[in-house]
Amino acid sequence: MTGCTGPEPATEDAGLRDPAKKRIAMQLVSSAENSSLDWRAQYAYIEDIDDGRGYTAGIIGFCSGTGDLRDVVERYAAARPGNPLERFLPALRTVEGSASHAGLGRPFTDAWAKAADDPEFRSAQDGERDRAYFDPAVERARGDGLGALGQFIYYDAYVMHGAGDTDGEDGFTTIRRRALSTARPPAKGGAEQAYLDAFLDARVAAMRQEAAHSDTSRVETAQRVFVREGKLGLETPLRWKVYGDSYRVDGG
Repeated sequence: MTGCTGPEPATEDAGLRDPAKKRIAMQLVSSAENSSLDWRAQYAYIEDIDDGRGYTAGIIGFCSGTGDLRDVVERYAAARPGNPLERFLPALRTVEGSASHAGLGRPFTDAWAKAADDPEFRSAQDGERDRAYFDPAVERARGDGLGALGQFIYYDAYVMHGAGDTDGEDGFTTIRRRALSTARPPAKGGAEQAYLDAFLDARVAAMRQEAAHSDTSRVETAQRVFVREGKLGLETPLRWKVYGDSYRVDGG
């Protein structure tokens, strides 16, 4: 896949950093965020899904209200100065922390969709995804002794909840801490499946704190299924459901 760094060579213990496994991770997230396995088609995606975070956009749902959408535009501006999105940076800084569209609106959403034709914009999305979500999640999971499935489970939690708590909602750090209070990770001598079940229990509890995330199918009929099937290396074929829709991946 494309990104701000070249693909790493596949090795036996590469986990989610194996390009084939990473591709599967992108498909899994896209099934939940965009109801499609075609994650590469989502660079142009942008809409307000009425979750209080303003615009949701791009390959993992960067949000204007949380600031990671602004991070993407800043990264793009550094790579392509004077691009059509750069002029919206002051407005993006102003609306951060709210659902407001002030200074954005149709001119911004049209510019975002059009920018998706530019490889530098796609690279900016890839780079911000990896910097803020994928890389820290995989590193933390590897430290806990988790294989590719556990690394993906951490990554998906980072994507939805962020690293830290915000506005009374639990972030990844709190979810992991609650899981560790009930089960040991493999790095501490625990059983991997038992620990992942504990982590998913903690995540479901966090999701139910927020109306926009009250549907827990991306956990219960996807990730939990893989854990119970023993697909700890994210081995294919994988079959799952999200929001009632069925998906299948036969290979990387």
